[in-house]
Amino acid sequence: MAAIRSLRYMASVGATVPKPVTCIGVQQHSNVARCISPQLAMSPIQSARFFSGFEGMNDQKRFVAERNICAPKVHTMVSARTLASQEISRSIQLFTDKPRKIEKDQQTLRLKEQSDRPVVLILSWLNARQKHLAKYAQLYIDQGFDVFATHITPWQLLWPVKGTQLVAAEIVKFLKNNDFKNGLVLHGFSVGGYLWGECLVHIARDLPNYQIVLDRVIGQVWDSAADITEISVGVPRALFPKNPTLQSALKKYMIYHMKAFHEPATSHYIRSSQMFHTNLLRCPALFLMSKTDPVGTVEANTRVKDSWEQSGVKTTVKCWDRSPHVGHFMKHREEYIDVLFDHLRQLNLPSLKQDALLRAKL
Repeated sequence: MAAIRSLRYMASVGATVPKPVTCIGVQQHSNVARCISPQLAMSPIQSARFFSGFEGMNDQKRFVAERNICAPKVHTMVSARTLASQEISRSIQLFTDKPRKIEKDQQTLRLKEQSDRPVVLILSWLNARQKHLAKYAQLYIDQGFDVFATHITPWQLLWPVKGTQLVAAEIVKFLKNNDFKNGLVLHGFSVGGYLWGECLVHIARDLPNYQIVLDRVIGQVWDSAADITEISVGVPRALFPKNPTLQSALKKYMIYHMKAFHEPATSHYIRSSQMFHTNLLRCPALFLMSKTDPVGTVEANTRVKDSWEQSGVKTTVKCWDRSPHVGHFMKHREEYIDVLFDHLRQLNLPSLKQDALLRAKL
C-alpha cells in the first residue's frame, strides 16, 4: 500500500513538474516539442517520443549536432552541423549527414538501397534525447558508418510482452532482412543491454533462422550497461534526473511492480539478463563503466565480462573513477574516443576511414 500511495503522490506531483524535468514530447508536424505529463510517458501511446526541437515534416527530421569530434587537437573548435534522421519503423531510425529518402518494404523492413558502409546500431538509454544521440551518431558518421538507432519507452520496459519484446522482434527482423555486408557493430547504453537481451531471447527461439544476424555482428560496445538488479534505480533516474522526491516515489513503485507482476514482467527481465550474460555473440566487446555509476555498476558489468571471457569473447574494459551514468563521453571525451577507436581498429572493418581514426590519436 505504501508503494501505491507513493505512486499516487508521484502522479499528483507530476502534473506540476517543471518543463526541463519532463523532457518527453509528442511529435508534431511543426518544429515545436511539446511536453506531456509523466503519466502519459507510462502509457502505451505509440506517438510518445523522446526528442528535442526537430525541424521538418513526416518521417524526416533535422537537428544540430557537433562536428569534427575526432579532429586533431589543434583544431578543436566546434562548429554547427546539421544531421538528418528518418524513421525506418516506430522504434528504428536512421541518422545521415544530409537528408535522403530511404525506401523500404513495410513488411520486411528491407531497405531498397543496401548500405555499402559499415553499420552501427545504437541501442539507446531510457529517455534519451535526440540531440544527445546525435553526438554519437556524428562520431560514427564522420568515420564512414551508417548509423541506426533504436529505443524503448518506459511503458514498453514495464510491460515487456506487449512492449520491449515487440521492439526486439522488429529489430531482429530488420537485422535479418538487410545485408550489412561491410559489418555491423552494436553500441548499447544502459537499458539497451536489456533490449539486446530480449533480441537474443527472440533469436534463440529459432536459432537456425536467425544465425545470420549473429554472424553479421563483428563488434560490440557497452556503455553503462544496466542489469536487472538496478532497474529500480535506473528508471527513476532516467525519468526524473533532477527530482529526488519523484525518484524515491518511482523507485518504491518499481520495487512493488517487480514483486506484484513477476510473471508478466520480472520473469522476462530475468530471462533477458540470463541471455545477455550467456551471449550468443563471440565478437570482441568493449565495456565502458564508472566506479560511481549506481545504475551500470562495476560489479554487474564485471560479471558479464567474466562470463563472456569464459566463452572465448575478447573483452576490453575502460573504468573511470568518477563519471555519470551514460555520461562518460561528455565527461571524458578524448579518452572515450581513444578507447572506442582503438576497439574499432581491431575489428578490421572494411571501407572504414582508418585515416580518420588515426587522427584521433594525434
